[in-house]
Amino acid sequence: MAELFQLILHIDQYLGVWVAEYGAWIYLILACIIFGETGLVVLPFLPGDSLLFIAGAFGASGLLDPVLMGGILIVAAILGNTVNYQVGRFIGPKVFSRDYRFLDRKALIKTHAFYEKHGGKTIVLSRFLPLFRTFAPFVAGVAAMRWVTFQFYNVLGAVIWVAGLITLGYFFGNVPIIKEHLNTIVLIGVGAAAVTAVGGVLWKLLRGKKAEEA
Repeated sequence: MAELFQLILHIDQYLGVWVAEYGAWIYLILACIIFGETGLVVLPFLPGDSLLFIAGAFGASGLLDPVLMGGILIVAAILGNTVNYQVGRFIGPKVFSRDYRFLDRKALIKTHAFYEKHGGKTIVLSRFLPLFRTFAPFVAGVAAMRWVTFQFYNVLGAVIWVAGLITLGYFFGNVPIIKEHLNTIVLIGVGAAAVTAVGGVLWKLLRGKKAEEA
């Protein structure tokens, strides 16, 4: 069991073995991993970015169909966020209607206001941030972000994330220097996305503070 868990956790490194072993079933396996990482808050450690990039590289080598794979994984990513949102939406009313010592209701109310105003950008950007992409839809549900708005950005983010990384992997995943330094490249990409997201939030907060002072 422990060995199986390690294989799943590092499937981006053993994808060739899985493709040879399971054939067409690999599409379902990849879909379950993407769904689990985005839809279950207890599985944020599953591979996401690197898995999509490597899968794109296998698409370029002809071992996987990149178009079929992209369509299946986009659906998995959308469903994952939807389930995560629904869980948060189920828990949300209980959080807002009861007093819990370990929860700050005022902070939750502020979170609700934040998601109403900036939730769309948060859902899209969080796709490129490990951990954040697992918890963002859950928090959106708790904050009662409007369903239609959430789904619009959920779909948009899933398409950009999955199609973008598979496409990058398709064209660059088999370049030797990139294959050798994939983890470093992924970390740089995540860091750049994180800096952009945090910078945007800080800029918004700074502008809001200046407006209040004025």
